[in-house]
Amino acid sequence: MSKKHSRTKGLAIPVGLIERRIYLIRGQKVMLDADLAELYQVQTKTLNQAVRRNLHRFSADFMFQLTPDEASGLSHKL
Repeated sequence: MSKKHSRTKGLAIPVGLIERRIYLIRGQKVMLDADLAELYQVQTKTLNQAVRRNLHRFSADFMFQLTPDEASGLSHKL
């Protein structure tokens, strides 16, 4: 069994759990880095580091940083 396969074997995540973590911001469906990190069972810092190190693998609009107003408005929904 490959290393990749064995790591993902235990990551069956219910669709509803993922759907509840999708937000509509700036007219785009997005997930917060903290939610993605939790789903992948890694620290948020580790997830962001991996993305920064591999930017060439992602489209230019893959991620963006929330404004303070957006973050504040989102925290009321959490």
